Amino acid sequence: MADEMEAWLKEEAADGFNVVCNHYPKPFEDFCRLVVPELQRRGIFRTEYEGTTLRGEFGPTRFPENRYTRQARQGLAKEAS
Repeated sequence: MADEMEAWLKEEAADGFNVVCNHYPKPFEDFCRLVVPELQRRGIFRTEYEGTTLRGEFGPTRFPENRYTRQARQGLAKEAS
């Protein structure tokens, strides 16, 4: 599996993978225990994360304002005037 994933990445046929094991945890556990360390050894899967949150991992510094927060802020501003 690691060979196939590495080939796809090197050929630029993929830029990432989604691993889904909906019904049984064992295949996912096997993937994490067997495949991920091999991908890390090959240098194609990270060994550490830079951010401290999932949002931090995506890297953008600005995020769109939540529409509910915006509505509440606008409502407070109207009340204050």
